Amino acid sequence: MAVETPICDFGWQAPPFALPGIDGRIWSLDQVRGPKGTLIMFICNHCPYVQAVVDRMVRDANELRALGIGVAAIMSNDVVAYPEDGFDNMTVFAARHGFAFPYLYDESQQVARAYDAVCTPDFFGFDADLGLQYRGRLDESRKQAAPVDVRRDLFEAMRQVAETGRGPVDQIPSMGCSIKWRTD
Repeated sequence: MAVETPICDFGWQAPPFALPGIDGRIWSLDQVRGPKGTLIMFICNHCPYVQAVVDRMVRDANELRALGIGVAAIMSNDVVAYPEDGFDNMTVFAARHGFAFPYLYDESQQVARAYDAVCTPDFFGFDADLGLQYRGRLDESRKQAAPVDVRRDLFEAMRQVAETGRGPVDQIPSMGCSIKWRTD
């Protein structure tokens, strides 16, 4: 079932984290943080919404990193119920799509809960002081990629954050598969 993200709570502070990355390092929010802002993306490997936009997401993340925006992706799904989202498969998925940013594993799901992540993909765009400025969609893609010339909502919003410290007032929620919460 498709789930939409809530409206952006401007200024809400990013909760700290320390999570293992597929590169063998432990990454903290401070290590991911960029001088002009930070983008935290909750994604997974199997979600058709993520699969539809992953190459655009990587393109936008790379361009945002060049503008001083720190980027990380976090996978928080229950890997017992969804083994395709497991750590080894995260490594394969990231390599296949050319991730140049940390891909982190939230095994306890505590980080997803702290951020109130609801779906994959769920984008959290923070300013330089880690205040939330964007909680919207990548673009108008859903389970299929939108046309190539579509407006790049996430990129434009985060470029604005990098330039002005403020995100756009009008934001369209992201939509995707629900986070797969553990039941144990």
